[in-house]
Amino acid sequence: MKRILLIEDDEIIASGLVYALEQEGYTVIHGKNVSDARIKIINETFDLAILDMQLPDGTGFGVRELLKGRDTAVVFLTVVDDEGNIVRAFEDGADDYITKPFRLRELLARVKRVLNARDGETRSSVMALGGVSIDTAAGKVYINGVPLDLTALEYRLLLTFAQNRGQMLTRSRILESIWDSAGNFVEDNTLTVYIKRLREKLGGAVNIETVRGLGYRVD
Repeated sequence: MKRILLIEDDEIIASGLVYALEQEGYTVIHGKNVSDARIKIINETFDLAILDMQLPDGTGFGVRELLKGRDTAVVFLTVVDDEGNIVRAFEDGADDYITKPFRLRELLARVKRVLNARDGETRSSVMALGGVSIDTAAGKVYINGVPLDLTALEYRLLLTFAQNRGQMLTRSRILESIWDSAGNFVEDNTLTVYIKRLREKLGGAVNIETVRGLGYRVD
């Protein structure tokens, strides 16, 4: 049974989410603030964490820091519908970002998608792309045996290219692969920045070719 950590200070929202998630078969542990989260993270393990961005004693980013190094997916839940915060959340390793007010069925669907994606990565093996090895079970990337530090988004970009080696991928196809149903708020120029950062980190290990006016390809 999947275990979910819910950090939400609004009692009404929290009680509704706990009930709905438990009806879906998940075990839900609820906390109201960063202090609660710290205690629960020290003493327990979770498959996924749903984190309110604005908490009485800090932010969801603070809880995300506590989860680093643990195999826990992260979904931010917040009233802040700002592109800067959205980009920061994903660069910080978030798996999804949901704004309030939200539709309960959509939230449940996103939770299921994130958990299924994690399970799919766990079942996979090591993939090779150019001079890079991608250990999808561990979520790690290596160049000539040396670990490469990638953000969650950069990792998913690289994995998308590896899974579609030799194919020309349009920008919209890449965004759909990375963000799924949440892709509608990612602009083209944002993707360009991420591609640039990934290229810089990969160096000459992988050639991400720009197909002018169409998209990208990795052979």
